[in-house]
Amino acid sequence: MGRIANVQLASKVHKAADFGAVQEMFHSRGWTDGLPIVPPTEESVAACLEWAMLVPDHLIGIEPVRERPVTAEKLAVNAVMAGCLPMHFPVVVTAVTAMMNQEFLLHGATASTGGCAILLVLNGPVSKELSANPTFNVLGASDRATMVIGRALRLILINVLDVRPGGIDRSTIGHPGKISYCLAEDEDNSAWPSLAEQNDIPKEVSAVTVMAAGAPRQIMNEWTTDPKEILETFAAEIRANMRHYSIWPGNYAIIVPQQLRQHLQGAGWSKADISEFIFDRARIYRREWADVGKGAVVRDRGDTVYPALATPDQLLVIAAGGPAGGFGAVIPPWLGHKSHAVTMAISACVDCEPPNT
Repeated sequence: MGRIANVQLASKVHKAADFGAVQEMFHSRGWTDGLPIVPPTEESVAACLEWAMLVPDHLIGIEPVRERPVTAEKLAVNAVMAGCLPMHFPVVVTAVTAMMNQEFLLHGATASTGGCAILLVLNGPVSKELSANPTFNVLGASDRATMVIGRALRLILINVLDVRPGGIDRSTIGHPGKISYCLAEDEDNSAWPSLAEQNDIPKEVSAVTVMAAGAPRQIMNEWTTDPKEILETFAAEIRANMRHYSIWPGNYAIIVPQQLRQHLQGAGWSKADISEFIFDRARIYRREWADVGKGAVVRDRGDTVYPALATPDQLLVIAAGGPAGGFGAVIPPWLGHKSHAVTMAISACVDCEPPNT
């Protein structure tokens, strides 16, 4: 492939007798997430760099706490290991760039005992180009692209930033999103502007959003078509999270599949309307902590009101999920008042032919 042979990589080259020996080498050295990996050959790593039009030593950024440099080559090595094709790589690069934004608080999000994962949302043409499926099983094994891109972020954290369980990663429990936590928004079946468009990125531009997130909390309401009643179910689940986990406001996300979305859109509710309703309804009194075994911290502040959102626009309303079933999901923030979601346009071309072909 053209210039691939001319790409000079700095990473050490390891040799192994066969595929099985590669797996054992990587597992024994702590270079995996516990799952098998794709051997990152020089050719496959170079192909990712070529597609994203990046030289190996291109500096993506410097981790702000331990000041570790993050280069394009190291991202490509781990993307290949995760199963990424070259066309997936620009998404990985953009996601990592967004994670290194100061307001995301990368070190805190990856070192906390709270066990958050990196939620990644795809918008724009990239979703179709990569055949990302925004419908059935959207938070599960829905398609190749979202699975491998989400996994690439975890392997990058492990191998580039040394975020390993028991080391930097101090998660008490964690959750399955720490393997892969990536989905595409269902823009074709939604009348709402996408998450990227809400962040002033044009519809024709591909983008990613990253959020330090807890595990998804599924809700269900099939007994009404009233938007307020549907959204009250979401708000109640957010209030439950505030009682059981954290009272601090931040970027909650809600996933609204087609059945519930049709009721909301049919009644003329916009994403802004939804955010305003959730902002008003998703709040608790501190005294409610006494009902869930936390009375010792109520003290003299029982009448203090805590909103789940500092402002309505902190809510990420994501149109995604299968066509049938009155289900939805609430994705809580890790530490909302400290870590904020970041949306960023993908600067490299992901829907064009690779260079020199």
